[in-house]
Amino acid sequence: MPQPSSQSRPRALVTGASAGIGEAFARALAARGHDLTLVARRGDRLEALAKDLALRHGISAQVEAADLTEEGELATLAEQVAADPPELLVNNAGFGSVGRFAELDVGRELEQIRLNVVALVRLTRAALPGMLARGQGAVVNVSSLAGEAPGPFTATYAATKAFVTSFSGSLHEELRGTGVVVQALLPGFTRTEFQEVAGVDPGRVPFFAWMRPERVVRASLAALERGDAVCVPGAGNRLLGGLGGLAPRAVARRVLGTLQRRNLS
Repeated sequence: MPQPSSQSRPRALVTGASAGIGEAFARALAARGHDLTLVARRGDRLEALAKDLALRHGISAQVEAADLTEEGELATLAEQVAADPPELLVNNAGFGSVGRFAELDVGRELEQIRLNVVALVRLTRAALPGMLARGQGAVVNVSSLAGEAPGPFTATYAATKAFVTSFSGSLHEELRGTGVVVQALLPGFTRTEFQEVAGVDPGRVPFFAWMRPERVVRASLAALERGDAVCVPGAGNRLLGGLGGLAPRAVARRVLGTLQRRNLS
């Protein structure tokens, strides 16, 4: 069967595409016939992924190696997105840190804010005008269940994800009726490189709490087709998120602080 031309295929831009949830998005979207723009710092991984997906699915995969914590590189990508917005933008790039905030490297914490928040806002703002002009498009902002409550010992990460969820929900409502949808994706524990970067010992998390990134992405894309503002993949995560919403913030803060102290000890 002949492959559709690139002019007839939708295009998705995925940040943080070199591993984990971002790579899973790239693979799932390529299988659905999307052309791709893949963004991450590690150009060698992106090139290998792009070549594999192009061969497997007959799509076009463009690589943009960029460090989105750097203002110049972020600005360049945002200009490209504004000039030629994709049909789907997946803001997945992000990282976390674990420890007592007063002891963490402040430069690294500010990098976390620039990547998890500033880059996401900048790229979303770049993409939306073109999507609105077309009358269709979608943005998936990868947040986290960690943003649903205060995060002792992950203070910066939890705060950035709380911003992402609130920001995405606000935009979803602003854009109602325009043909453009914004989704906040709130995964729980997902088997990616995130834990290694953040300094989390995966062995301290019960095996049943983990999800594979492919399952997270399937849930997100299904929710996107329904036009949902929020996607929490997995029944266990949805239950946990619901319970967290019912608990007073002081109680949630104290419980999470106690658990994190044990994990750090």
